[in-house]
Order: sequence, then C-alpha cells, then structure tokens
Amino acid sequence: MNRSTRSWCAVLLGYTLVLELMLVAAILYWPNFRDHLGAVKLLSKPLPVLGDIISKVESIGVAAYVVGQHFFKGCNVLGAAAAALIGAAAVAGEAQRGTLEIWLARPVTRLRLASERFLSGQSVIWLGIFLTTLTIPLLLSQVDESMRLDRLLLCATHQCLFLGAIFSVTFLISCASSEPTRISMGVLFFTIFEFGIYLVKTVTHWSIYRLADIEVYHKVLVSGALDWSIAGPLLGVNVLGFWGGYAFLQRRCP
Repeated sequence: MNRSTRSWCAVLLGYTLVLELMLVAAILYWPNFRDHLGAVKLLSKPLPVLGDIISKVESIGVAAYVVGQHFFKGCNVLGAAAAALIGAAAVAGEAQRGTLEIWLARPVTRLRLASERFLSGQSVIWLGIFLTTLTIPLLLSQVDESMRLDRLLLCATHQCLFLGAIFSVTFLISCASSEPTRISMGVLFFTIFEFGIYLVKTVTHWSIYRLADIEVYHKVLVSGALDWSIAGPLLGVNVLGFWGGYAFLQRRCP
C-alpha cells in the first residue's frame, strides 16, 4: 500500500468513525428526546426554523429524527468540512508541497490524474456516508424502532450528491490554485454561513442546506425515490465540477 493510499484510508477511517459515534449517540438518545419533546419545542420558540424542525419530528416521529441527526446535522456539517479539506488539497496541495511538477510528469494523461484525485476524494465522502447509514437499522433495534434500509440508502445517495457538489466545486478551484489553505477556509466559511442563514426565517430559503434538509429526506422516505428536481442539478454540479477542474488542469504548468 503506497503513501497516498494509506493517507486516503486514514482520512476515511477518521471521517467514518466520527460520523458513526455521532449517529450512535443520537439514536441511543432518541427515547429521552421523545419523552421530553414538549420541553424541547418550548426552547426552540425563539428560532422559528428550529421550531419547524422540532414540529416535523413531533409529527413524523423517529424517521424525521434520524434523518435530521444523521444526514442534516452529522453529514452536512462533518461531510461539508471533509469535502472542503479533501477537495482543496486535491491539486493545490501538490503545488503547495512543491511536488506539482513531479505529479504532472507522471507517464499518464492529465484526464487520468484528474480522475484519480476526483474519484478518490468522492469515494471517501461517499463511503463514510453509506457505511454509517448501513448501521442505522441495527442501532434503531436497540431503542425498539425501525426504518427501511432501502429508503435510508436512497437518502444516503441524495446526501452524497449534495456533498459531492460541494467537493466538486472545491476540486475545480483546487485545479486552478496553489493555495489549499485559502481554498478550504473559504469553502468552510461559506458552508458555515449557509448553515447559519438556514436557521434565519427571513433568508432560510436562500441556504444551500434547503437542498438537503429534513423535508427533502422525508419526501425520499415516503416516495421511495430521489427527487430529481433537486438530485438532477446536484448531479450536474458534480459533473461540471470535474470537467471544469480537468480543463484547468489541462492548461496548468508546474
């Protein structure tokens, strides 16, 4: 196993482990949360958007709680950070380390170089989401609840498209830049800002997190299908991000 592969595996292990620990804690806390839902609802009154989330959990039940805790909170927060950091380092990291010339001099096409970095980064994000999602039915059985695994995997697919879009845009910028720290910090600040405005009622619909919130996941759970009016454009951003990054890499000199 080469150094690059070991590095990707270490990132995947850490990312997945933290996601799983957050998921375990959330699901095991469900009975206590359910029993004190009234008090939680009162506390959420100052933030109408948060109150709407609690109301959804109250009316829908454990399904809304699980997708809220795992996908909306866990994956959106930790996954967005991972997408920013991994995407920023994809190509710009080589320039910062002074190894870009060596990397580009490999006897392979630049399309392959771009594909390797893009797919490696996407794989870390996707695998972490799917591996943790697979454990949800078992965890729910510990609190006498259940959810259909096939519907959960559809939610995981939507989450991957959303985080993949963030990664793809970051990857594109990385292919044109030599400063991974600035890229990652910029994307992180942007995602934090977007998460913040999600909770502000007057501007919540301007937040990108409206594309991956409890309401979206509940529709997927009920219909048993992805909402392609949202998933389609997200997939498009993934594709455009890769080809845009490749176009920059094609013109790039060490």
